[in-house]
Amino acid sequence: MKSTMSQTPSCAAMPGSSDQMPGASPGGFDRAGKDAITDVAGIEVGQFTDRRRPTGCTVLIARAGAVAGVDVRGAAPGTRETDLLHPSNLVDRVHAILLAGGSAWGLDAAAGVMRWLEENGIGLPVHYGLVPIVPAAVLFDLPVGDARIRPDAEAGYRACVAAGKQAPAQGNAGAGAGALVGKLFGIDRAMKGGLGSAAVTVHGVTVGALVACNALGDVVDPHSGRVLAGARTAGGRAVLDIRRAILAGETPQPLLAGTNTTLAVIATDAILSKAQAHRLAQVGHDGLARAINPVHTMSDGDTVFAMGTGASGKPAQMMVLATLAAEVTARATVRAVLAAQGVTIGDAYWPAHRDLFGDGAPAAR
Repeated sequence: MKSTMSQTPSCAAMPGSSDQMPGASPGGFDRAGKDAITDVAGIEVGQFTDRRRPTGCTVLIARAGAVAGVDVRGAAPGTRETDLLHPSNLVDRVHAILLAGGSAWGLDAAAGVMRWLEENGIGLPVHYGLVPIVPAAVLFDLPVGDARIRPDAEAGYRACVAAGKQAPAQGNAGAGAGALVGKLFGIDRAMKGGLGSAAVTVHGVTVGALVACNALGDVVDPHSGRVLAGARTAGGRAVLDIRRAILAGETPQPLLAGTNTTLAVIATDAILSKAQAHRLAQVGHDGLARAINPVHTMSDGDTVFAMGTGASGKPAQMMVLATLAAEVTARATVRAVLAAQGVTIGDAYWPAHRDLFGDGAPAAR
């Protein structure tokens, strides 16, 4: 098995992070910007990327706990501990959120996260001990290499060991290691997806996002609508533009449900209630819709979590927070594919944006 990707436990940023994409908005769609979800006070990120095949997991840790919410828009999700995040339910804080590859198998990694949290004295006190609260969601990356290799409890534990305040590695890392995008006309015409992050601070409140993009659809520049990564033409050397192709009458290939998913976590240091966290997760999907087309399909399990650490001491101004949440989610989605590197597994090759277009933004066919 041959792969061009780097596969190591990591919380470090990728080199070459200052490459600015032509036409990008200030602080916007560069390849791996310095701003990241770890800019949010109280949030640490750790990743495990498997050396054996492109897969892995990404964990966001809130040692002091964080008020959290979730919103699932895709029709084929794979999740754990999401019901407790409903505003009407009892538990009001989580201690970590896990994103993983490996399809439903990847949910096993949450057990390793729980073990690490318990060992470090982090969890919900229940008189008899601590119970760490770890919601999780998974994406389907089984076609990329040996499907028998997937994140497990040890992978989740090692991601926690690697956690820190450094900006997380983007592209072929953690939960995005085996992600592909643009599979609507066949997986052989897809391109490399990945993991991205972004953050912005306004009036002393920071909002950040981390996205593992494994979308069925194309990833597009939200400003211009140009396709950055997605389905390729039959020759494989240009992007197809799924939206235009469908409008022109081209017929997509039949798809296995649940084989695509974009996962996102939004975090802020504002003080949130559970209802506000739930609302923030909802508007995060607006960011996905700006950067992915089509999105929230019957074959996607698109899931967005939101976390509020309250570390800024500032109350939530929801209009501002919602605007920032959608913006950073869109930016992180774009960065996921701009930072990705092409992968070769046997006879299969999935190029990345940089392989087809270098540092420029492509014009669709």
